[in-house]
Amino acid sequence: MMRLFLSFLVFALMPIVAFARCEGTDLIAALPAEQRTDLEERASQTQFGEGLLWSAARGDTTITWFGTYHFAHPHTEAHLDTLKPLIEGADAVYLEVSNDDQARLETEIASDPSIMFITEGPTLPDLLGEADWQRYKSAMADRAIPGFMAAKFKPMWAAILLGVGPCEARAGVMEEDGIDKRIGDHAADINNPSRSLEDYRTLLTMMDSFPQEDQLDMIRLFFVWTGDADDMAYTLRQQYLNQKIAMIWELSRMITLETGGETAEEDFTLMEELMLVRRNTAWVELLLDEAEGRNVFAAVGAAHLPGPDGVLHLLEKEGFTITPLPFDP
Repeated sequence: MMRLFLSFLVFALMPIVAFARCEGTDLIAALPAEQRTDLEERASQTQFGEGLLWSAARGDTTITWFGTYHFAHPHTEAHLDTLKPLIEGADAVYLEVSNDDQARLETEIASDPSIMFITEGPTLPDLLGEADWQRYKSAMADRAIPGFMAAKFKPMWAAILLGVGPCEARAGVMEEDGIDKRIGDHAADINNPSRSLEDYRTLLTMMDSFPQEDQLDMIRLFFVWTGDADDMAYTLRQQYLNQKIAMIWELSRMITLETGGETAEEDFTLMEELMLVRRNTAWVELLLDEAEGRNVFAAVGAAHLPGPDGVLHLLEKEGFTITPLPFDP
């Protein structure tokens, strides 16, 4: 479940020069031929599984969707330049969480460290046990996070950070604005500030809803998977840049089922329901109301676009015509 959760979050949160140094092995290309073919077939059967930019139109209502990769990457600026005319032509611009709400969230975290950190009771060295604590501490050190800080992260936040490749973390991936923030900045510059598709507390509440032991298991599962985190980060990024969103999903699913133990399939379904299905449904319901008769632009994590429960198919069921738009920055 940890690997699936992190894959969501990558879509679902470094400077460009630093990214150029973070190379890796394509984990999909390295798969045995039969396994790779199965992955490709599954991805090919996914509705709206390839593409980052889409139009959903019904009557005089048009919603233009862009699937984001929440971290900065080598083509972030080129992507933004390509999107600017669509942002400028929109009556309203929507993000998962608007720039203003993101700033409010950051203020809340600064004033209440308990949102992200364990502020009372046992910390991770005690909760994980000595062996797993040492593994975790070493993995965080690889990401330039010192042990005294790593010890105090809430388990879910710790698992998220482990999902960042060590090279990218050391290069500053969490310090550079990704495309979501830059879209919001451009919308604000043209006096059309971004709007939130959900309350900014939604994801935090969802994360805290997992029992602590399940959250600790997300950390432990990181050590069960024998692959290289930098290779995973590289593979996800390259598949995204090639606009093969369903392939990322299927890779996440495959790794989860291989490493997640006997409850892996159940865990996968639960995470899909919480992180995608419920949120997608809520976003579509909001836009059916607020976008009526308007031309709006919505940027959300790319994992929210494809599949039977993706925002595109949900709108198709509401009578919208879904059309892929050219996107070749």
